[in-house]
Amino acid sequence: MGLADIKPSAEAVRRYTEAGYWVETTSNEILERNAAAFPAREALVDARQRLSWSQYYRRVQRLAARWLRLGLTRDDVIAIQLPNWNEFAVAVNAAMMLGIPFCQFHSDFRRKEVEFILRFIGASLLVMPHRFRGFDHLALIRELKPALPRLKHLAVVADEAPPEDSFDLRGFLDNDAEPEVSEAELKRHRPGGNDLARVLFTSGTTGDPKAVMHTHNTTACACRFQNKDYGISAESAILLFLPVGLNWGFFKTLQAIQAGCKLVYMDMFRAEEALRLIERERITHFATAPAGLAALLNAPNFATTDLSSLKAVITGGASCPIELIRQWRAKVPGHLLELYGMAEAGAQSCTVLSEDPEAVSGTVGRPHKDMGMRIVDEHDREVAVGTVGEILSIGPSVMIGYYNNPDANARSFTADGWFRTGDLGVLDERGYLRIVGRRKEMIIRGGANIYPREIEEVLFKHPKILDAAVVGIPDARLGERTCACVVPRPGAELSAIEVVDFLRDKIATYKLPERVEFLAQLPRTPTGKVQKGPLRELVAGEGGSRGSRA
Repeated sequence: MGLADIKPSAEAVRRYTEAGYWVETTSNEILERNAAAFPAREALVDARQRLSWSQYYRRVQRLAARWLRLGLTRDDVIAIQLPNWNEFAVAVNAAMMLGIPFCQFHSDFRRKEVEFILRFIGASLLVMPHRFRGFDHLALIRELKPALPRLKHLAVVADEAPPEDSFDLRGFLDNDAEPEVSEAELKRHRPGGNDLARVLFTSGTTGDPKAVMHTHNTTACACRFQNKDYGISAESAILLFLPVGLNWGFFKTLQAIQAGCKLVYMDMFRAEEALRLIERERITHFATAPAGLAALLNAPNFATTDLSSLKAVITGGASCPIELIRQWRAKVPGHLLELYGMAEAGAQSCTVLSEDPEAVSGTVGRPHKDMGMRIVDEHDREVAVGTVGEILSIGPSVMIGYYNNPDANARSFTADGWFRTGDLGVLDERGYLRIVGRRKEMIIRGGANIYPREIEEVLFKHPKILDAAVVGIPDARLGERTCACVVPRPGAELSAIEVVDFLRDKIATYKLPERVEFLAQLPRTPTGKVQKGPLRELVAGEGGSRGSRA
């Protein structure tokens, strides 16, 4: 069975269609409508060019027509590895216009990841940069191509014309010729809402990336919910420096279409330049991992930048320390909203514009009203308010499954269709959700459960600590012991004893770190999540500076 043949269950189609969430149309119709309603209004901005809605839509039509002429059908898969350039938005929308499944992935991926993804999905065409950040992507693909028999076509984005054996995508799009097939023919190929739109790979903090499948409807629902929660409208302007190869970056691209607003791409995050773009483009919304907030606050031009246009900044991808949230809210206008979501299920909860920021600090808001959420114990029984359990999710933005991975599908869904997130959370008496951590990251010391985030939140309050993460390390007697991995602020002198003493009257004694490691930085995924597997391996090998025992 090909990717395009995979559909949601009949029961899911019935349920979410009757509830009004799933429809027959897709974002293609919205993009067409935007081009007709405000053709001259700016739609896409990157470092190279500014495109109006009519120019954007015409480029999508022309590329879709080109791919039809090339003989691509819904039995093919289009892989897209691009930085935050306008060509990314054109490419994903051209694939969606034809109903050809696509898979976008991070521009930083190299040989191992790229070969795995292209082979696993059976990509027929790859859209890629010639070079980016000093790396020759085309040279890598030429080395890999003999071992990838299904990869027939390369579409290369470069300022100069690429070699003759690849298609010059940038040159083609900049040449405003007529589409190679009629508009009626293009519309004949448009997909329905329940057709498969895309495959994306999980960020793989556990070392086990899986191919997540989403339809046009599951994707659109996730974007609509976020636009409503964040107040994104046609008058908004979104800055995107999160990589488009990630789910969150792709969402922002689609959210701008749904709202009919301007989207500004930034291909490499530099805090000073991001601040300049916020001021120059009058940015109203952007999303970032907590590390991005810290970088912006510490940028040399932060105090002199006009940030008055900001309406809402959304943070997620990793738990945001409460102290960082408070620092940002004290210095920046607009709202700071905290999101909980994942590639498999979209946004599950978030704080919203109408809430008192201080009252919701430390939570990720209430579960989204359009999504179902349960907190359960190891036997899938719902737990009481205030009790930690695994978060289960169900709703119209949940994936239809993992591609070609029946074991993962069996493990990840309950018998009645709830998705197991693997995250631990607790609902308070007001209905607000607090994320405790990953189920696999919980430390079990002598039979007692220790949640790393509880300790990390206290560590972030230490004036000499820039970054911190807590992991469990094997112990023959207790099973696991607690290790605090600390990144000191530049120039700060900090000892292990000082770290433990700071924690001593704030958490239970059995939770105190029995080892402290000082590191220059923590390993993170592209979305900003700490990679606790590699971190655990690092400290187990004593890769940092060994600290004392409590």
